[in-house]
Amino acid sequence: MAQETHRQAAVPAYRIYKPDGQPGTLDDIVSALARVEVVFIGESHDDPGAHALQRDLLQAAHARYGTDTAAEKRQVVLSLEMFERDVQLVLDEYLAGLIPESQFLAGSRPWNNYQSDYRPLVEFARVQRLPVVAANPPRRYVNLVGREGRDALTRLSQPARALLPPLPYGAASADYEAKFRSLMAGMHGAAGGDGERQMPNLSRMLDAQSLWDAGMAHAIAETLAQVPRALVLHLNGRFHSEGGLGIPEHLAAYRKGTRMLMVTVVADADDPETFDVARFGKLGDFVVLSVKPKP
Repeated sequence: MAQETHRQAAVPAYRIYKPDGQPGTLDDIVSALARVEVVFIGESHDDPGAHALQRDLLQAAHARYGTDTAAEKRQVVLSLEMFERDVQLVLDEYLAGLIPESQFLAGSRPWNNYQSDYRPLVEFARVQRLPVVAANPPRRYVNLVGREGRDALTRLSQPARALLPPLPYGAASADYEAKFRSLMAGMHGAAGGDGERQMPNLSRMLDAQSLWDAGMAHAIAETLAQVPRALVLHLNGRFHSEGGLGIPEHLAAYRKGTRMLMVTVVADADDPETFDVARFGKLGDFVVLSVKPKP
């Protein structure tokens, strides 16, 4: 039994590919980081393979660029969709050792899967003294846009608006809007509706989605402005960055010329050993197919 458990644990949790379908390696991604300032790692939030890749990539990036012996030393920064901007102070206090983890968790609204999937990343950053960015706009303001439209944000106080990207924030690109509308229509169709006709508030939903994207992009842009020689590893749901749409578009508007790398992890691939170029080739600079864990 112990030997069988060991063999299963040794099976890689993901397969890395280049857009043309050629196999890639973790070292290929790490080497590519030398040419960029930001890498987006697009995940499905409940995908073990994506979380394994994130842990491996953060550790490898720090080993290559973040140590005192690195040939070209960079400040590796972990940036997370999973924490909202208004908990940055609590996160910083925990990383600095000023408060215990219990108080950090009580004050930071961690996701339900924080312990299993994101805590290892935050703890690695804490031990290695890496900055961690709480990048997401507060959900209550995203919800406000979804209910009342983007103009409702102008009624917020100045302290509240400081947690958001500058207003008015940018609209979604035509390509991103088309992708969003297709996704929403498919979801509502699968639920028994008739696509967009069942979604009278779709424009407000898109504006709310764009606030998420713009907010995370602005948080990254601020980090790059404040941290010399930063190498930002940003984790987000894959829809926010795949194909270079969403957050990368807003970041390019906030900080022209930012060098970026897109890594998209696909959790629902039928066969991780086979790469469908037509289906996956445009999703990122590297596309990772997650291996489903055995029952």
